[in-house]
Amino acid sequence: MAALLAAAPGRITRILVTHTHKDHSPAAAAIAAASGAPMFGQVASHPEWQDTDFRPDQVLHEGDRIVLGEGVTLRVLHTPGHASNHLCYLLEEEKLLFTGDHLMQGSTVVINPPDGDMAVYIASLQRLLAEDLDWLAPGHGFLIDEPHVVVHKTIAHRLGREAKVLAALRSWRRRPGHGDRAAGGGVCRHAGPPALRWRCDHCAPTLLKLQADGLAAGSSSGAWQVAGPPQ
Repeated sequence: MAALLAAAPGRITRILVTHTHKDHSPAAAAIAAASGAPMFGQVASHPEWQDTDFRPDQVLHEGDRIVLGEGVTLRVLHTPGHASNHLCYLLEEEKLLFTGDHLMQGSTVVINPPDGDMAVYIASLQRLLAEDLDWLAPGHGFLIDEPHVVVHKTIAHRLGREAKVLAALRSWRRRPGHGDRAAGGGVCRHAGPPALRWRCDHCAPTLLKLQADGLAAGSSSGAWQVAGPPQ
């Protein structure tokens, strides 16, 4: 760590954390200890899968601006969904958004309830369309151009998966002696009725979103069905 800091082009003055998943924030404390720089970020609403040791010296909020020097300004965007405390940082002068895990290169992000929320994630993506952006700098991958194209494609992908889950729910039928069976192949690799225990990257959060939208209903047994009268 000391060697890395010595090779840096300048003194580290701030440590900005996008969120507290364990592949992101744990190194912040070590960098802070070695450099003396303060940590900035938020604490997650739920402890599961989080770096619970993270304690920011300053809590950041939507719209906060951090002036790093003349003509170098970061604006904080609170972008929950992947994590409740997820922050993006917009380098305003360059129209470059440091996205953390909000958007990745070549992959979609996992949404794990209860801290992750699919409806909130899609809303956080949609709000980016109002920003004047030229580049995305993800926490995983390389610089991405055409940010609004990427955002539109990501939203369309998520809503397309949601449509598949809803179609699978509508295809379920009760067969005497056989329980529930799915006819909506390609939605989830797991067998059995749609349930939160699936824990794959779209079924559980998507079912919860459909429930919030009034389109699906869950039971105490973990089985799900289309809300309202049979279709």
